[in-house]
Amino acid sequence: MAFPEDVLTADEHVVAHLHPHWKALIRPVLVLIVAVAAVVAGFVLLPSDGVGAIASYVIAALALVAVVVFSVWPYLVWRTTHYLFTNERVLLQKGVFSRDRRDIPLSRVNDHSMNQRFIERLLGCGTLTIESAGERGQSVLVDVPRVEKIQTTLYELVEALHDKHTLGDDEMREILADMAEGKPLRQQPANESQAG
Repeated sequence: MAFPEDVLTADEHVVAHLHPHWKALIRPVLVLIVAVAAVVAGFVLLPSDGVGAIASYVIAALALVAVVVFSVWPYLVWRTTHYLFTNERVLLQKGVFSRDRRDIPLSRVNDHSMNQRFIERLLGCGTLTIESAGERGQSVLVDVPRVEKIQTTLYELVEALHDKHTLGDDEMREILADMAEGKPLRQQPANESQAG
């Protein structure tokens, strides 16, 4: 259930690929342990004939249903939930049988905030909220591992993309100096190829 690399563009590379924090698996593991203990206790403590045998099988069937619903399914949901940060966008994907994916281009990220409750601080996870320009506006990523580091990484990615598409101080000074001297503005390589 790894994230497919074919969704990335040619110049895109993965900076961070995460699943929700492992704390999401605490309850499924506890349910599994209790279910196994109930089945073992039923077969050991109840008589092996008559009503005791039927009760043991009923306990085993209920434990199996509980494990599938409260252990296996949450594990599959956890495993198929992806938080992917690349040099161009943030991809959020979830879904076991069906798939729901949202791409947030870094150029559309307006704001991002992080929230941690006390227990989340102890476990090193939290909620990351990304505000973006567009119809859906806000995306909330819950149980993000190392959320403080991921928020810093997101900030760095947004700033790097912004810097890539804006002129630096030296470039601006050079353009202003050329304009002051009456020199024509230099064309970008793409514009030169279009003109020719």
